[in-house]
Amino acid sequence: MIGKVGTGKSFRGVLHYLFEGRRQESKELQMQELEKKQVEVIAYNQCFGTRLELVREMIEVAKLNPDQSKPVFHFSLSFAHSDAGKLGLQDKIDIVEKLAEKFDFEDHQYVVVAHKDTGHEHLHIVANRIGFDGKTASDSNSYKHVAEFARKMELEYKLEQVLSPNKFLKPEQRVAQSQRVDNRKEALKKHLQTAIKQSTDVQQVKKYMEQRGYEVELGRGIAFTDAQHVRFKGSQVGYALMDIEKKLKQEQLLRQQEQNRQAQLLRQHQEELKKQQEQEKEQQQQVRQYTQGIGR
Repeated sequence: MIGKVGTGKSFRGVLHYLFEGRRQESKELQMQELEKKQVEVIAYNQCFGTRLELVREMIEVAKLNPDQSKPVFHFSLSFAHSDAGKLGLQDKIDIVEKLAEKFDFEDHQYVVVAHKDTGHEHLHIVANRIGFDGKTASDSNSYKHVAEFARKMELEYKLEQVLSPNKFLKPEQRVAQSQRVDNRKEALKKHLQTAIKQSTDVQQVKKYMEQRGYEVELGRGIAFTDAQHVRFKGSQVGYALMDIEKKLKQEQLLRQQEQNRQAQLLRQHQEELKKQQEQEKEQQQQVRQYTQGIGR
């Protein structure tokens, strides 16, 4: 499970994104965006209603501490592909309640939204850092704490274990993790080498890698996320987008050269066969002439 956390200023902005998706150019595109995200609210705490009602309720409580410029807590919990079906609705709610307890907002307003737009389910939790007593939930060391929380939940719910950020590990754990990262890099490189040999363009490479369980981000560059949610830029394994395109051209050239060589060998074989057939024909002619001479 991958856990992420951030703080922000606007309840309106984050809730619009969770309920409506990114702002689109037309109503039709906005509906497509909404359909893609597959939004489902699975829990409310100390608040309830539509997106706009939630915004109003949270803003009113945040006013109890006007000196706090970032009253928004936004968490996301992403589950590995292999964890699909392992957690029931109540399990997810229980995990969120434990998260709220760890970050000290269990008595604050929060809403839990499930999305399935990335191919695997993930939860978003928007919480009001300001409680009804006007006190603010701390965001100190939140990145470290959410990583620790994710590792604990993986063990408790028998989920696939994911790597924590290196800076949050003990020295001996960093060594072991470094070895696992190296193994993942090698596996990624081998898949890419095979993909390039079997492809004629980058889109085919992307399709090949996706069939092997990688999520592929393709834009100005390229990045790969494996089934354990470990993400590598192509450049980290020696396969930046420009390198892949260059290797694809090289492979295409090699294939063309091999095709030319095979065609040349085929022509040579056909010429030798033709020459052999002509020699055999000539020998047969000579035998007939010899036989006819004896017959006279």
